[in-house]
Amino acid sequence: MTASPQTPGIVAGRMAAPVVAENFADIAPRLTAHEALVAADRCYFCYDAPCITACPTAIDIPLFIRQIATGTPEAAAKTIFEQNILGGMCARVCPTETLCEEACVREAAEGKPVEIGRLQRFATDKLMAAGVHPFSRAPATGKRVAVVGAGPAGLAAAHRLAMLGHEVTVFEARPRGGGLNEYGIAAYKTVDDFAQAELDWLLRIGGIEIRYGEALGREVTLDGLRAGHDAVLLGIGLGGVNAPVLSGEDLDGVRPAVDFIAELRQAADKSALPIGRRVVVIGGGMTAIDAAVQSKLLGAEEVTIVYRRSQERMSASAHEQEHAQTAGVRIRCGAAPVRLEGEGRVTAAVFAYTREEGGRLEVTAETFTLPADQVFLAIGQTLDGVPAGLALSGSKLAVNGAGRTTLEGVWAAGDCTPEGEDLTVTAVAQGRDAAMDIHAQLTAG
Repeated sequence: MTASPQTPGIVAGRMAAPVVAENFADIAPRLTAHEALVAADRCYFCYDAPCITACPTAIDIPLFIRQIATGTPEAAAKTIFEQNILGGMCARVCPTETLCEEACVREAAEGKPVEIGRLQRFATDKLMAAGVHPFSRAPATGKRVAVVGAGPAGLAAAHRLAMLGHEVTVFEARPRGGGLNEYGIAAYKTVDDFAQAELDWLLRIGGIEIRYGEALGREVTLDGLRAGHDAVLLGIGLGGVNAPVLSGEDLDGVRPAVDFIAELRQAADKSALPIGRRVVVIGGGMTAIDAAVQSKLLGAEEVTIVYRRSQERMSASAHEQEHAQTAGVRIRCGAAPVRLEGEGRVTAAVFAYTREEGGRLEVTAETFTLPADQVFLAIGQTLDGVPAGLALSGSKLAVNGAGRTTLEGVWAAGDCTPEGEDLTVTAVAQGRDAAMDIHAQLTAG
């Protein structure tokens, strides 16, 4: 029996399965061939294109759009993949509204940019659907590289290294590869198990072995990897969750938002996932938005995001904030969590109003209470263990150049480094560049 949205507590079946399936349908379906031609026709093909500069992977955007306009989307896809081997996923999840499309000349002139992200998806989907891998391996170098982590940074590095002729072994702690793309992104942004389809396609380059269920510090050690390989790249992301110092955080019904998102992504039947009637999400980034929107799509009656600073200071883009509000999520800013209340199970979250003075956040004595039977904590992630010998910069692995750590022969890329931005596209760029630096080092002289 389907539960009513008004049913108290955390229950499954708040909405019928067909409704949930419709709610989680592709948020931005691929353009048709005609729509792609119309969209491509709006590009000015700028010589000094600001969209290229705004893209972390520096894709030649005017070129690939021109290739679509001239009826060669497969060539456009290769142009994209040359710079970003995960261009299919990035076309789905990149915050293009704050990157390439924000820099688009059409955006400045008309307030409506060229649909770069959707055009990128059109081209990459076309080539991948054909079962074609546009690259082949260089002659074998005899060098062996270990990559720790099958997330965007690790996969981008592994592909580039394999393409350059090296033998690559990827060590992944989880049962599936993809990292953030598989476990950390809202389900409606990447439907039809796309992260795994993209991974399978990427592996067609050859020369890459992935060993699942092998974690750094558990099944493998950094010293062992260094001894058995010519180079090591760490793409370990941020596996730990920042711990709030909150009374009541151990109550039932309180959990990290990243765990909820991962569970939802792996659920065969999303309608069977239990969700609260009144959900409170603490945080202001993309994880908070994804957890809140998906709670609403599962049938939660009231969903509130609470962020300690002003709404303009939220790290989630204005586009994503608007999407959440359109979905029925309430956003309350200027409030810091004080405690979670309940006996055994959470029933309410107490917040104190804040104010900013000279850039500093001050918590006032005035409080308010939100009833809640489920609370998701989206307050950031941290490194989960640091191998001996690696220096830190702040709370992340210190690197210089293209990802060189303080240990000889060890590189790092992605969210585990200070340059990481919790974006697939940035992780891809760093993994690719670290791979090129590794290649230069291994083939020098």
